[in-house]
Amino acid sequence: MQPVVVAHRGASAHRAEHTLAAYALAIEQGADGLECDVRLSRDGHLVCVHDRRVNRTSTGRGVVSELELADLAGLDFGGWHDELPPSADDLIREPVAVPSARPTERGLLTLTDLLGLIVDAPRPVTLFVETKHPVRYGGLVEAKLLATLARYGLARPASKQDSRVLMMSFSARAVRRMHRYAPRLPTVLLRDSISPMRRDGSLPPWADVTGPGVHLLRADPDYVARAAARGVATYCWTVDDPADIALCQRLGVRYLATNSPVATRRQLAG
Repeated sequence: MQPVVVAHRGASAHRAEHTLAAYALAIEQGADGLECDVRLSRDGHLVCVHDRRVNRTSTGRGVVSELELADLAGLDFGGWHDELPPSADDLIREPVAVPSARPTERGLLTLTDLLGLIVDAPRPVTLFVETKHPVRYGGLVEAKLLATLARYGLARPASKQDSRVLMMSFSARAVRRMHRYAPRLPTVLLRDSISPMRRDGSLPPWADVTGPGVHLLRADPDYVARAAARGVATYCWTVDDPADIALCQRLGVRYLATNSPVATRRQLAG
Protein backbone atom coordinates (compact mmCIF):
# COMPACT_ATOMS: atom_id res chain seq x y z
CA MET A 1 0.00 0.00 0.00
CA GLN A 2 1.36 3.42 -0.97
CA PRO A 3 1.73 6.07 1.75
CA VAL A 4 -0.95 8.71 2.10
CA VAL A 5 0.68 11.94 0.86
CA VAL A 6 0.06 14.79 3.31
CA ALA A 7 0.92 18.35 2.27
CA HIS A 8 2.94 19.83 5.14
CA ARG A 9 1.59 23.36 5.69
CA GLY A 10 0.26 23.06 2.14
CA ALA A 11 2.53 22.78 -0.89
CA SER A 12 5.00 24.83 1.13
CA ALA A 13 7.98 24.16 -1.12
CA HIS A 14 6.16 26.14 -3.82
CA ARG A 15 3.92 28.62 -1.99
CA ALA A 16 4.17 30.38 1.35
CA GLU A 17 3.23 28.02 4.16
CA HIS A 18 -0.25 28.19 5.68
CA THR A 19 -1.69 30.35 2.90
CA LEU A 20 -4.72 29.62 0.79
CA ALA A 21 -2.43 29.47 -2.24
CA ALA A 22 -0.31 26.71 -0.64
CA TYR A 23 -3.29 24.52 0.18
CA ALA A 24 -5.07 25.07 -3.14
CA LEU A 25 -1.87 24.08 -4.94
CA ALA A 26 -1.48 21.00 -2.72
CA ILE A 27 -4.92 19.79 -3.75
CA GLU A 28 -4.05 20.49 -7.39
CA GLN A 29 -0.82 18.51 -6.96
CA GLY A 30 -2.77 15.47 -5.80
CA ALA A 31 -2.18 15.54 -2.05
CA ASP A 32 -4.36 13.05 -0.15
CA GLY A 33 -4.25 15.15 3.00
CA LEU A 34 -3.44 18.65 4.23
CA GLU A 35 -1.51 19.41 7.41
CA CYS A 36 -1.85 22.65 9.36
CA ASP A 37 -0.79 24.13 12.68
CA VAL A 38 -3.32 26.10 14.70
CA ARG A 39 -3.02 28.77 17.38
CA LEU A 40 -5.55 30.99 19.10
CA SER A 41 -5.61 34.73 18.48
CA ARG A 42 -6.18 37.06 21.41
CA ASP A 43 -9.90 37.21 20.64
CA GLY A 44 -10.31 33.45 20.37
CA HIS A 45 -10.01 32.61 16.66
CA LEU A 46 -8.08 29.58 15.42
CA VAL A 47 -5.49 30.72 12.89
CA CYS A 48 -3.07 28.66 10.81
CA VAL A 49 0.35 29.87 11.97
CA HIS A 50 3.25 27.62 12.95
CA ASP A 51 5.46 29.93 15.00
CA ARG A 52 4.61 31.55 18.31
CA ARG A 53 5.38 34.89 16.66
CA VAL A 54 4.37 36.14 13.20
CA ASN A 55 7.77 37.74 12.49
CA ARG A 56 9.15 35.00 10.22
CA THR A 57 6.17 34.47 7.96
CA SER A 58 4.44 37.84 7.72
CA THR A 59 4.93 41.55 7.33
CA GLY A 60 4.09 42.06 11.01
CA ARG A 61 5.65 41.46 14.38
CA GLY A 62 4.33 40.06 17.61
CA VAL A 63 2.99 37.00 19.41
CA VAL A 64 -0.05 35.36 17.82
CA SER A 65 -1.88 35.04 21.14
CA GLU A 66 -1.43 38.76 21.80
CA LEU A 67 -2.84 39.86 18.42
CA GLU A 68 -6.52 40.04 17.52
CA LEU A 69 -7.94 38.60 14.34
CA ALA A 70 -8.25 42.04 12.75
CA ASP A 71 -4.56 42.72 13.40
CA LEU A 72 -3.51 39.39 11.87
CA ALA A 73 -5.84 39.79 8.90
CA GLY A 74 -4.04 42.98 7.88
CA LEU A 75 -0.70 41.19 7.40
CA ASP A 76 0.81 39.68 4.25
CA PHE A 77 1.77 36.06 5.00
CA GLY A 78 3.12 35.33 1.50
CA GLY A 79 5.52 38.07 0.47
CA TRP A 80 8.52 36.45 2.19
CA HIS A 81 8.13 33.43 -0.09
CA ASP A 82 8.21 35.32 -3.40
CA GLU A 83 9.89 33.24 -6.06
CA LEU A 84 12.93 34.29 -8.05
CA PRO A 85 12.80 34.13 -11.87
CA PRO A 86 13.60 30.65 -13.25
CA SER A 87 16.90 31.59 -14.92
CA ALA A 88 19.91 33.82 -14.26
CA ASP A 89 19.20 35.73 -17.49
CA ASP A 90 15.72 36.56 -16.24
CA LEU A 91 17.18 37.63 -12.93
CA ILE A 92 19.51 40.11 -14.69
CA ARG A 93 16.61 41.59 -16.62
CA GLU A 94 14.24 41.62 -13.64
CA PRO A 95 16.30 41.48 -10.40
CA VAL A 96 13.35 41.11 -8.05
CA ALA A 97 11.32 38.20 -6.80
CA VAL A 98 8.00 37.39 -8.43
CA PRO A 99 4.99 37.07 -6.11
CA SER A 100 4.21 33.40 -5.56
CA ALA A 101 0.46 34.05 -5.29
CA ARG A 102 -2.17 36.73 -5.64
CA PRO A 103 -2.60 39.01 -2.60
CA THR A 104 -6.02 37.48 -1.89
CA GLU A 105 -4.37 34.05 -1.54
CA ARG A 106 -1.53 35.04 0.76
CA GLY A 107 -3.24 36.73 3.68
CA LEU A 108 -4.04 35.21 7.05
CA LEU A 109 -5.60 31.75 6.85
CA THR A 110 -8.06 30.78 9.57
CA LEU A 111 -9.02 27.18 10.27
CA THR A 112 -12.52 28.05 9.06
CA ASP A 113 -11.06 29.18 5.71
CA LEU A 114 -9.16 25.92 5.37
CA LEU A 115 -12.16 23.79 6.26
CA GLY A 116 -14.16 25.64 3.61
CA LEU A 117 -11.51 24.78 1.03
CA ILE A 118 -11.62 21.12 2.01
CA VAL A 119 -15.40 20.91 1.96
CA ASP A 120 -15.46 22.46 -1.52
CA ALA A 121 -12.59 20.34 -2.89
CA PRO A 122 -13.39 18.27 -5.98
CA ARG A 123 -12.39 15.05 -4.18
CA PRO A 124 -12.13 13.86 -0.57
CA VAL A 125 -9.16 15.34 1.30
CA THR A 126 -8.18 14.52 4.89
CA LEU A 127 -7.14 17.27 7.31
CA PHE A 128 -4.33 16.77 9.85
CA VAL A 129 -4.54 19.51 12.51
CA GLU A 130 -1.63 20.08 14.87
CA THR A 131 -2.35 22.07 18.01
CA LYS A 132 0.72 23.99 19.20
CA HIS A 133 1.87 23.88 22.82
CA PRO A 134 2.80 25.30 25.23
CA VAL A 135 0.44 28.25 24.74
CA ARG A 136 -1.11 30.78 27.11
CA TYR A 137 -4.62 29.41 26.45
CA GLY A 138 -3.81 25.78 27.28
CA GLY A 139 -6.69 23.39 26.68
CA LEU A 140 -8.89 26.07 25.16
CA VAL A 141 -7.15 25.36 21.84
CA GLU A 142 -8.53 21.81 21.68
CA ALA A 143 -11.97 22.94 22.86
CA LYS A 144 -12.10 25.57 20.12
CA LEU A 145 -10.88 23.05 17.55
CA LEU A 146 -13.64 20.64 18.44
CA ALA A 147 -16.27 23.38 18.29
CA THR A 148 -15.04 24.50 14.87
CA LEU A 149 -15.04 20.96 13.50
CA ALA A 150 -18.56 20.45 14.88
CA ARG A 151 -19.85 23.32 12.74
CA TYR A 152 -18.77 21.35 9.68
CA GLY A 153 -20.07 18.01 10.94
CA LEU A 154 -16.52 16.69 11.36
CA ALA A 155 -16.19 16.41 15.14
CA ARG A 156 -17.92 13.07 15.70
CA PRO A 157 -17.38 10.67 12.81
CA ALA A 158 -19.15 7.32 12.76
CA SER A 159 -15.78 5.66 13.39
CA LYS A 160 -12.11 6.55 13.39
CA GLN A 161 -11.78 4.97 9.96
CA ASP A 162 -14.48 7.29 8.59
CA SER A 163 -12.97 10.47 10.00
CA ARG A 164 -11.84 13.19 7.58
CA VAL A 165 -9.82 14.86 10.36
CA LEU A 166 -6.91 13.70 12.52
CA MET A 167 -5.77 15.77 15.50
CA MET A 168 -2.04 15.89 16.26
CA SER A 169 0.30 17.36 18.83
CA PHE A 170 3.72 16.95 20.39
CA SER A 171 1.92 17.54 23.69
CA ALA A 172 0.77 14.26 25.23
CA ARG A 173 -1.59 16.23 27.44
CA ALA A 174 -3.24 17.84 24.39
CA VAL A 175 -3.69 14.51 22.60
CA ARG A 176 -5.14 12.92 25.74
CA ARG A 177 -7.48 15.89 26.15
CA MET A 178 -8.74 15.60 22.57
CA HIS A 179 -9.36 11.89 22.98
CA ARG A 180 -11.47 12.67 26.04
CA TYR A 181 -13.46 15.32 24.17
CA ALA A 182 -14.01 13.28 20.98
CA PRO A 183 -13.18 9.56 21.36
CA ARG A 184 -13.93 8.74 17.71
CA LEU A 185 -11.64 11.44 16.32
CA PRO A 186 -8.25 9.84 15.52
CA THR A 187 -5.19 11.29 17.23
CA VAL A 188 -1.50 11.38 16.30
CA LEU A 189 1.18 11.65 18.99
CA LEU A 190 4.01 13.51 17.30
CA ARG A 191 7.53 12.61 18.37
CA ASP A 192 10.91 14.30 18.17
CA SER A 193 12.30 11.46 20.27
CA ILE A 194 10.99 8.13 21.54
CA SER A 195 11.31 7.06 25.15
CA PRO A 196 12.90 3.65 25.83
CA MET A 197 9.58 2.25 27.10
CA ARG A 198 7.86 3.10 23.79
CA ARG A 199 10.51 1.81 21.38
CA ASP A 200 8.48 -1.38 21.10
CA GLY A 201 5.99 0.59 18.98
CA SER A 202 3.31 0.84 21.65
CA LEU A 203 1.21 3.94 22.31
CA PRO A 204 -0.85 5.16 25.26
CA PRO A 205 -4.53 4.17 24.94
CA TRP A 206 -5.54 7.76 24.02
CA ALA A 207 -3.31 7.92 20.92
CA ASP A 208 -4.00 6.11 17.64
CA VAL A 209 -1.07 6.93 15.34
CA THR A 210 2.61 7.42 16.11
CA GLY A 211 4.27 10.47 14.55
CA PRO A 212 8.08 10.25 14.42
CA GLY A 213 10.30 12.66 12.56
CA VAL A 214 12.09 11.06 9.63
CA HIS A 215 15.38 11.38 11.52
CA LEU A 216 14.07 8.79 13.99
CA LEU A 217 13.31 6.31 11.21
CA ARG A 218 16.76 6.77 9.73
CA ALA A 219 18.22 5.82 13.10
CA ASP A 220 15.75 3.00 13.83
CA PRO A 221 14.01 1.82 10.63
CA ASP A 222 12.51 -1.24 12.34
CA TYR A 223 10.35 1.00 14.52
CA VAL A 224 7.61 1.16 11.85
CA ALA A 225 7.31 -2.64 11.78
CA ARG A 226 7.23 -2.87 15.58
CA ALA A 227 4.44 -0.30 15.69
CA ALA A 228 2.53 -2.07 12.90
CA ALA A 229 2.76 -5.36 14.83
CA ARG A 230 0.81 -3.60 17.59
CA GLY A 231 -1.76 -2.26 15.16
CA VAL A 232 -0.27 1.25 15.18
CA ALA A 233 0.12 3.20 11.94
CA THR A 234 2.98 5.67 11.40
CA TYR A 235 2.80 9.34 10.38
CA CYS A 236 6.28 10.58 9.40
CA TRP A 237 7.39 14.20 9.11
CA THR A 238 8.81 16.00 7.12
CA VAL A 239 9.87 13.94 4.12
CA ASP A 240 11.29 15.68 1.03
CA ASP A 241 14.63 14.04 0.30
CA PRO A 242 14.29 11.25 -2.31
CA ALA A 243 16.21 8.84 -0.08
CA ASP A 244 13.83 9.54 2.81
CA ILE A 245 10.79 9.09 0.57
CA ALA A 246 12.16 5.72 -0.57
CA LEU A 247 12.87 4.74 3.04
CA CYS A 248 9.32 5.54 4.16
CA GLN A 249 7.85 3.68 1.22
CA ARG A 250 10.00 0.64 1.93
CA LEU A 251 9.18 0.62 5.64
CA GLY A 252 5.43 0.86 5.13
CA VAL A 253 4.86 4.33 6.59
CA ARG A 254 1.11 5.04 6.38
CA TYR A 255 1.12 8.86 6.31
CA LEU A 256 3.96 10.81 4.73
CA ALA A 257 4.14 14.57 5.37
CA THR A 258 5.95 16.47 2.63
CA ASN A 259 6.47 20.05 1.48
CA SER A 260 6.18 19.08 -2.20
CA PRO A 261 3.26 16.70 -2.82
CA VAL A 262 3.85 16.67 -6.57
CA ALA A 263 7.50 15.57 -6.31
CA THR A 264 6.76 13.03 -3.59
CA ARG A 265 3.82 11.53 -5.44
CA ARG A 266 5.88 11.31 -8.63
CA GLN A 267 8.60 9.35 -6.85
CA LEU A 268 6.16 7.03 -5.09
CA ALA A 269 4.55 6.22 -8.44
CA GLY A 270 8.01 5.21 -9.62
